[in-house]
Amino acid sequence: MAATSALTPQAIRDARAEHSTLRERDLADQLGISEAELMAAHVGEGVTCVTAELDPLFAAFERLGEVMALTRNRSCVIEKVGEYANYRSGDHAALVVNEEIDLRMFPGHWKHAFAVEKSTDKGVKRSIQVFDAAGDAVHKVHLREASNTQDWDAIVADLKLSEQSDALTVEPRKPVEGAKGDAEKADKLRAEWDKLTDTHQFMQLTRKMKMNRLGAYRIAGAPYARSLAPKSVEALLHRASEKEVPVMIFVGNAGCIEIHTGPVSRIVEMGPWINVLDPGHDLHLRKDHIAEVYAVTKSTRRGPAISVEAFDAEGALIAQFFGVLRDDDAAAGWNALMADLEDSFAEVPA
Repeated sequence: MAATSALTPQAIRDARAEHSTLRERDLADQLGISEAELMAAHVGEGVTCVTAELDPLFAAFERLGEVMALTRNRSCVIEKVGEYANYRSGDHAALVVNEEIDLRMFPGHWKHAFAVEKSTDKGVKRSIQVFDAAGDAVHKVHLREASNTQDWDAIVADLKLSEQSDALTVEPRKPVEGAKGDAEKADKLRAEWDKLTDTHQFMQLTRKMKMNRLGAYRIAGAPYARSLAPKSVEALLHRASEKEVPVMIFVGNAGCIEIHTGPVSRIVEMGPWINVLDPGHDLHLRKDHIAEVYAVTKSTRRGPAISVEAFDAEGALIAQFFGVLRDDDAAAGWNALMADLEDSFAEVPA
């Protein structure tokens, strides 16, 4: 059932004015509303309702030139700088694949979108922000100094919806699906796992067996899935930086997955956050949200693909880390790093 915020748009705007330094997501949480409702309350005041359909949106993103692409979930944020080149449309899944920006989009979750202009001490910040049916952020595109700001007004006009309302109706947020497995099917799961030839086949396997990712990891056991200590994730980032081992990092939500492929160099820890702060790539990960970590091996035509996958206490996937298999030296470096990581952080079942 859809629901409208108990706060009026004016009350939301008043709260925004009172807490002008708070990030939008933090203020929305404080007010007990979604981030999309906070955004909608400012329609006509620097915010414009635009289409959430992927084809026109990504045509617009490409026109903007160099931008920053941001995707997040509750525990992790990934930011990549680049251009939205090589978009591939699809009814159920769409792609952007290039060296800088690598995305997988699921259009069914792209429900609300806004073009945003915000005045700051450093000038006007412009972005296009997309949200799901519950009002949670799916994907954001932030303009930079090198972006094509000359066409901004025309782009917004092309995307603008005929109806512009400062009130937004959202649906209740779907609860996280906890681990779903069946210990009685463990032998069958392992037998089917042995037949994998591509990592993408794994989700088909879990659906067929009426499990999910975390549930399958919990019952498969070694050598398929080995439990690691939560601290293994920060150790992975530090060691990948020190040993100059390139990685693939997947961060996403139900509507979008964003991928970084390449080195991680500058690792900075700040309170509960561990951050990668590199040119063209930032990662912000809440260490204290990590409850379970698995080193997972899946067979591919190129050989075993070993990932490190982190989950929160409710069973939500936070992030996945893979090696770069297309390069033999990089793959060897990743496998050595993983062996070291497992030696240091393997958790023994109780």
